[in-house]
Amino acid sequence: MSRKLFGTDGVRGRANSHPMTAEMALRLGAAAGRYFRRDGRNRHRVVIGKDTRLSGYMLENALTAGLTSTGMNVLLLGPVPTPAVGFLTRSMRADLGIMISASHNPAEDNGIKFFGPDGFKLSDEAEAEIEAIVAGEIQPAQPGNIGRARRIDDGRGRYMEYAKTTLPGGLRLDGLRVVLDCANGAAYRAAPEVLWELGADVIPLGVKPDGFNINDGVGSTHPEACAAAVREHGADLGISLDGDADRVVIVDQHGAVADGDQIMALLAGRWAEQERLARSTLVATVMSNLGLERFLTGRGLRLERTKVGDRYVVERMRRGGFNLGGEQSGHIVMTDHATTGDGLMAAMQVLGAMAETGTDAATLVRQFDPVPQMLKNVRYAAGADPLAAAPVRRAIADAEARLAGTGRVLIRRSGTEPLIRVMAEAENEATLREVVDGIVAAVEAVA
Repeated sequence: MSRKLFGTDGVRGRANSHPMTAEMALRLGAAAGRYFRRDGRNRHRVVIGKDTRLSGYMLENALTAGLTSTGMNVLLLGPVPTPAVGFLTRSMRADLGIMISASHNPAEDNGIKFFGPDGFKLSDEAEAEIEAIVAGEIQPAQPGNIGRARRIDDGRGRYMEYAKTTLPGGLRLDGLRVVLDCANGAAYRAAPEVLWELGADVIPLGVKPDGFNINDGVGSTHPEACAAAVREHGADLGISLDGDADRVVIVDQHGAVADGDQIMALLAGRWAEQERLARSTLVATVMSNLGLERFLTGRGLRLERTKVGDRYVVERMRRGGFNLGGEQSGHIVMTDHATTGDGLMAAMQVLGAMAETGTDAATLVRQFDPVPQMLKNVRYAAGADPLAAAPVRRAIADAEARLAGTGRVLIRRSGTEPLIRVMAEAENEATLREVVDGIVAAVEAVA
């Protein structure tokens, strides 16, 4: 069943433009309500969280109207991290969880992500069925079966208390000075409070959202802000979350940035030593660096790769019985603790390693030397199909032949924006630049 509304992470777009309109949110809410009420039960519950974008108010109200029109009772959480929605969906015995967020995108964008009753993101098949209901005639509930909506005041607190329990071995963070960049996003209250309660000296950054400044010069896509603050305050570590706090990058005490690959390498190595790494395997996407794969192989561990998207990482983890996975971009999935990527919990694992071993951040988050990697994005016009063009196919084939045995090329469409992502890895940086620039030029010529 094909999908047009849903991308790799729910429905996403520019606020007040298709598909991120109040009208579409209402229909999505009604369709999701109808999908989850097929079992014939009278009482159904959905939790809705959001980040700090101004358009979140509009979409929250529209979704609520659609859901209640089909008989769903709605519990409104307010601004909470995406992983909190996954946790609370399961904890509160809800049939459905919804997060209103466009993650690391600018404030003008927004998105809608769906979670099933188990707290995991819905499958492609379930999303396709909801999309089919959106396109048809949606049957409303009878007047006596219309749902109710109410605010839940302690949702954030419930998540915070649970998050604290994931710090390894009951450790405390006393004596650690931490810069925490919340991207003016969903974790602006929860994350600083959790680390402060665990004993850290927290220097907050990006904790004054105004509806427009989410991810604006701060957060995991702009780690330079966190790095500058680490150097200014002489901090032991910097933590940079994205707008919905499901991804993280780490900044060491010198201001150097460590991505998700380095975090996963640290956790995989430690968990393997502690006999906690299920089936001696880490799950990551095709974007993860060859250096990570070599690091794992050298320790007798295995890397399983998936297509890009944390949902596909999670699906592979669940099918294979694995408990650690993620993306280079900073989604770190620990299914022993969470149903989706959780930036705060992943950062706490790094802090726990520092507290337990007395090792500094620079040592811990430089587990391997990455193979030189280059990624460039090329925007294309609506309706264009650059990857089908013969010159682009030739450029890709030439690059693959040139790097055979010494590197790799990965070309893909973004699942959330009209972009072609051109990525390559090669030991020789001059060759790397030539390969990437050649493909980019070919794509630009037809985009």
